[in-house]
Amino acid sequence: MRRNRALTEAIRMERFEELYHEVEAGRLSCADAAMILGCSPRHFLRLRGRYDEDGVDGLRDRRVGRVSRHRAADAEVEELTRLYRDRYAGFNMRHFHELARRDHSLHRGYSWTRLALLRAGLVTPVKRGGTHRLKRPRKPMRGMMIHQDASTHCWYGEGYADLVVTLDDATSEITSAFFCKQEGTNSSLRGIHETIAKHGLFCSLYTDRGSHYFSTHEAGGKVDKSRPTEVGRALRQLGIDHIAAYSPEARGRSERAFGTLQGRLVNELKLAGIADMTAANRYLTEVYLPRHNAQFAVAPEMEASAFVPIPGFDIDNILCTQEDRVVGADNTVRYMGMTLQIPPSPFRHHYVKMRVRVHHYPDDSLAIFHGPREIGRYRPDGTLQDEGQNDPRECSPLRTGSGYACASPPQAALAL
Repeated sequence: MRRNRALTEAIRMERFEELYHEVEAGRLSCADAAMILGCSPRHFLRLRGRYDEDGVDGLRDRRVGRVSRHRAADAEVEELTRLYRDRYAGFNMRHFHELARRDHSLHRGYSWTRLALLRAGLVTPVKRGGTHRLKRPRKPMRGMMIHQDASTHCWYGEGYADLVVTLDDATSEITSAFFCKQEGTNSSLRGIHETIAKHGLFCSLYTDRGSHYFSTHEAGGKVDKSRPTEVGRALRQLGIDHIAAYSPEARGRSERAFGTLQGRLVNELKLAGIADMTAANRYLTEVYLPRHNAQFAVAPEMEASAFVPIPGFDIDNILCTQEDRVVGADNTVRYMGMTLQIPPSPFRHHYVKMRVRVHHYPDDSLAIFHGPREIGRYRPDGTLQDEGQNDPRECSPLRTGSGYACASPPQAALAL
């Protein structure tokens, strides 16, 4: 940059001398000479006065070769680079600059910080490029479209885990996020459940074509909505439209969110010394997400919301995996290698050879239903819960589709 400045100055000085002689000969006005030189008439007169007094030396830029009074001391640059090298190695420049200003009293701007790290060789510039694409406009209101996706990454410690993220298209607000061993039906239902519990029912869910979301006749083919998965069944019961994405670019909103999370969350978990899933989920929910949403969520085009309050039914028994079973001769049901014992019931003497429905909830607890009635509730290991926690519950058909929504019995409601 300095070489270019020196070259430009030499050309400017040579050009000025030509114009100066033309003005002195009366063949050119000062205004015309200033226009050719690319400066104001006032500045041309200033240069003319300097040339008359000091000749060519008077035209030199007096800033060249001088150290700026705003230049940082070498000790300040060394302190900044040492901070990055010893504590924040691997952080992207924007994230490091935010933390340095917040936690280490850095008063310099982002560009200065970026150039200092580049000159020290601690970071490398990122090349931008790729196919030119048109940006899809956001939905105008919250709750019109919700995205859900997962990313497998070494988020904390040494192993890999999946981060399941559910976010609003209109604002990019993350409504649910958590780590799990592997994404699947339960993790998807959990993200939907947390979003509905916090904001209400939404209009549509936008996902990839994973096998837990859609059935396809062939890998990478079109989805078959006539054969809904458990996620599809639950969304149909809730009246939520399920939209399939047919390319990674179509899920750009989610992909960009994961780019931000991988660039920031990994380093923050490492900085906090977190190496297990429980602590990582606690940090994600209590510390990181509020700050992320405050910084990256945008205001929607319309203040009105498309979220609607949850109707008066038990959403837990919709957002779960449901599988039919036949009761054995000893009043037990086999499920995922476990034997679920049905307790004595005031409604029937036994359930032998009856067709029942097993509900598998996102927290891995279980329940058995006979028609609309719950007849047993179980811990994740298949053991029966205490009788006091196993009160019978009634289910009523939903108006939004087939299936049952459960509510506490009238006696329990009166007791409350």
